[in-house]
Amino acid sequence: MAFEGLRQNISELDENVSSYVEHSIEYAKLKSFKISMVLVTYLAKVLLVGTIVILALIFLSLAASFALGYAMDNTIYGFAIIGFLYLLFAIIGYLFRDRLNKPLLQLFSKYFFEGP
Repeated sequence: MAFEGLRQNISELDENVSSYVEHSIEYAKLKSFKISMVLVTYLAKVLLVGTIVILALIFLSLAASFALGYAMDNTIYGFAIIGFLYLLFAIIGYLFRDRLNKPLLQLFSKYFFEGP
């Protein structure tokens, strides 16, 4: 009798552990799907907005270059000034590149550990 009860408890334990493992695997799959979809939609938004911003920046740069060239009576000088301005921005961005790591790490860890 005692052995029958023990056998039944072990059988129930085995079923419960199997059920727990199955549910844990399903939860991990759902969690990884959720995180990957958040990442994909975030990257799609960044790509879309980034493309529009770059196009606007190109047109504004052309307009500024032509305006400076018109003001200086030499279009090449206008394009050179705008080019050097972008070069200056690139150098500043390169110098401060390490300060960008912490905010990006905090942003993505928020999505990974807390969810959107």
